[in-house]
Order: sequence, then C-alpha cells, then structure tokens
Amino acid sequence: MLKQIAAFLLLRHSGTARRYPEVDALRGVAIGLMIGYHIAYDLTLLGMYRASVVSGAWRVFGRIPAVMFLGLAGVSIWLSYARLSPVLGGWKLYRYYLVRGLKLLGWGMVITLVSWVYAGQPVILFGILHLLGAATLLAFPFVRAPSRDLALGALACAGAGWLLEGLPVAHDWFLWLGLRSPSLFQFDYFPLLPWFGLVLAGMAVGKWLYPAGQQRAELARLGSWPAARALAWLGQRSLLIYLVHQPILLGTLTLIVSLA
Repeated sequence: MLKQIAAFLLLRHSGTARRYPEVDALRGVAIGLMIGYHIAYDLTLLGMYRASVVSGAWRVFGRIPAVMFLGLAGVSIWLSYARLSPVLGGWKLYRYYLVRGLKLLGWGMVITLVSWVYAGQPVILFGILHLLGAATLLAFPFVRAPSRDLALGALACAGAGWLLEGLPVAHDWFLWLGLRSPSLFQFDYFPLLPWFGLVLAGMAVGKWLYPAGQQRAELARLGSWPAARALAWLGQRSLLIYLVHQPILLGTLTLIVSLA
C-alpha cells in the first residue's frame, strides 16, 4: 500500500504539453519570495533573528507568495481546461484534475507527517498544499462559469471566511473549512474559506487574459525576456522546490547555529 502511494506521488503528472512562460515566471517570483520569508521564519525559530515574522509587515510579506500561488493555480486550471475540453469530456476530462488534486493532497499529508515528527505536534493540518489539492478537485464544476460569476464567487468566499473566523468553536472537525478552536496552533494554515476565493479569482483572470486558452501577443513577449526565462525555470519546478527547500534551509541554519 505504501509503495503504491509513493509511486503515485513520485510519478510525473502528465499534464499538457504547452507551457506559458509568463505564468511560470510569476510562479518563480512567488517561489523566491516564499524562500525569502521562510529564511526569516527559520532564523526566528532558531533564535538567530529577534523579530516577529507572524505579524505586521512580515506577515503581509509572507502572504504575498501564497496569494500568487493560489491566483496562478486558478489561471492554470482555466488554461488546462481550455486546452483539454475540445478533445476530452466527462470523466476523462475530470480525471486530469482528480489525479492532480489527489497528488497535491498526498504531498500535503507528507508535509503534515514530517512537520509532526519535527515539532512533536500536528502543526500543519491544512496548509497551502492541502488547499491547492482540494481547490483543484472543487474548481472543475466552476471552470465553465463566466468571469463575472467567478469574481462574485471569490467575494462570497472572502465574506464567508471573514464570518467563520469570528465564530467560537470547541473542536477542529471543520478545520479544513475555516473553523478552528483558539488553542490550535498551526505553522501553515490555509482553509477553503476564504482562500478558495483566490483560486476562483485566478480562473476569472485567466479567462480574461487567455480567451479560449489563447496567449495574447504582449504576454508572449513578456515571457521571452531573459529574466523571465530564468524565473520560468524555477516556476516549472515549484512543487519540488516547495517540498525540499525547508529541510535544506533548516538543516543548513541548524548546522550554522551548532557550529557557532
């Protein structure tokens, strides 16, 4: 069973052949910002940097890459639908999103287990990878909606998330939705409400920027810049970088602390 799960997670997702360099480049920017924030977070965790990185300007900075990842996920969902829907339909079309979503959820669970072992408690129960996996599974019924309806759905998610955040609860059964008890501490927490709204907003933006999945000429020119190509290389490997960067950062910084 474990071997089958490992094989499913490690096998390359087939996806679609065409890439959009400008989308990959933006994802590369998000990766760079995320690594920068996590360096500051890890330095604080190890006592090497005395500042709060979970409030104020640092908190805002840490949210920027998350917002970018979720918005770009919505754009990518629309692009894959625009390319695949003319040749696939029904179950075969949804299977693409099912496989992708389950794989992201699976890697999210791996991060949950690893962080649990490291911290001694479950500190990442529904992080951004869990959210991306769930959003990929849930977004398919909405992908054919007009951009206006997707934007309204994004606003509805934001409003519902704001309402849920203030509700007092004594248990964490609906942690994934946005309801958690005040005593539950989480390193990385991105519930469906309000964050699924950003994926819907990204789908609306994708429909506007890429009508019928067609790349506008000005976007193609942006993707041809040398800096954009370098960032696109990072963006195409965003999942791998996300999975390995924290062990590398923490291991390196811990070694520095021990030597000092």
